[in-house]
Amino acid sequence: MATSSCTIRLATREDARAIAELSRREIERGLPWRWTTPRVLRAIRDHGTNVAVALERDVLLGFGIMAYADESAHLNLLAVNPAAQRRGVGSALLLWLECVARVAGLARIELEARLDNDAALAFYARHGYRQTETLIGYYLGVEDGVRLAKELALQKA
Repeated sequence: MATSSCTIRLATREDARAIAELSRREIERGLPWRWTTPRVLRAIRDHGTNVAVALERDVLLGFGIMAYADESAHLNLLAVNPAAQRRGVGSALLLWLECVARVAGLARIELEARLDNDAALAFYARHGYRQTETLIGYYLGVEDGVRLAKELALQKA
């Protein structure tokens, strides 16, 4: 899948460090770094998880990490490099991951975001995600979060 001049594909081990560093800068700021390179590598190798990357001329623009269960999926992380934001990269990554969940026959996707991250909450709302609960102290007791969910319209055979 491509949007403008970016390509989306599954991540390889060579992408792990750049993914981890983007997570530290854009998602985990102000918190202990948990999505380190070894953890991202484990996600890349995990058969129940997809790590998708958006690239432009081999430069990482963004990534998404989604874990799949029997009936639902959980979007662990989604980030876009600030220089590539507002170009459709985040939407393309999210739609790619949602497509995989639909093909797998899953009915729901859930995720968490920081309660004060207005840009992320607006982004997910535009894509049909609704807040289902407030999570006090969710981020290591430092920040509150919200859980969001989207019911997937499954294709009928």
